[in-house]
Amino acid sequence: MGIVCLPGDGIGPEVMAAATRVLEALAPDVELERRPFGGEAIKTTGQPLPDETLAACRGADAVLVAAVGLPEYDSADVRPEQGLLALRRALDVYANLRPARGDGVDLLIVRELVGGLYFGAKGRREDGSAFDTCEYSPAQIERVARRAFELARDRSGRLTSVDKANVLETGRLWRSVVTQVAADYPDVTLSHMLVDNAAMQLVLAPAQFDVVVTENTFGDILSDEAAALTGGLGLAASASLGDSGPGLFEPVHGSAPDIAGKGVANPAAMLRTVALLLAHGLGRDDEARRLEDAVDGALASHPTPDLGGDATTESFTDAVVAALRG
Repeated sequence: MGIVCLPGDGIGPEVMAAATRVLEALAPDVELERRPFGGEAIKTTGQPLPDETLAACRGADAVLVAAVGLPEYDSADVRPEQGLLALRRALDVYANLRPARGDGVDLLIVRELVGGLYFGAKGRREDGSAFDTCEYSPAQIERVARRAFELARDRSGRLTSVDKANVLETGRLWRSVVTQVAADYPDVTLSHMLVDNAAMQLVLAPAQFDVVVTENTFGDILSDEAAALTGGLGLAASASLGDSGPGLFEPVHGSAPDIAGKGVANPAAMLRTVALLLAHGLGRDDEARRLEDAVDGALASHPTPDLGGDATTESFTDAVVAALRG
């Protein structure tokens, strides 16, 4: 088995180093291969996703991404984030899994990742106006809905589909297709919710949700909101899965260039991402659970400065590795 590691920018290489240590402790038989990606790749090759990096990713069992983005590219024509979007599309990882667990909340948001507003036609007109097109096909909706139903079946058997069917044509199509798919999963209870109400209910009564499936833009927003309920983006992990080829696994936080090189970055999100990789990318559920427990223990015993403690990236990782070996 092989994992391609993309350290990226800012604190990316630091949290990737933590991930590497943990993988070597938990899965020493897995080969790790580093490749340039993001802003660092632009500096050396002119591209955020070099051809050689993409080829390596396609041939891997899983792809682990740290973080991309540097202030110097914020207004540039070629930006690190473009590499991430291109990689998602190239691997066709259409189902983005965003778990949120803590403080009485245990839910999973399944976000459609390669369609909708972010990937539709866009541009500027001569009159100064701009446009972004949201478009979905029934096939795109059906495949992510089936993935969500399968995940709900393995949890509590409850699925909430979030849309904007009262206003958007894509929302009406979304609701229609998800309802049709539900007929194949009689053991899963399906409910529909408008996105504005879902955003409010996540704040007021998050325990009502188990698995949530929604389109790209709504999923982007709702998953960040759910993360805020359970410790913030600094603790949030994600997995992006397709029907064939490797999955893409990445923490949700940014590259945090303001603290890069200081050794204080919290690696918890990255290590939770490794747990998702072990479970969904390599089929190693036992190791994934062990890692989740070890990270939870380190968060309690070795909080980093963002959590009010003084642990370093290295000492936090030391605590995780010690728990895994103990």
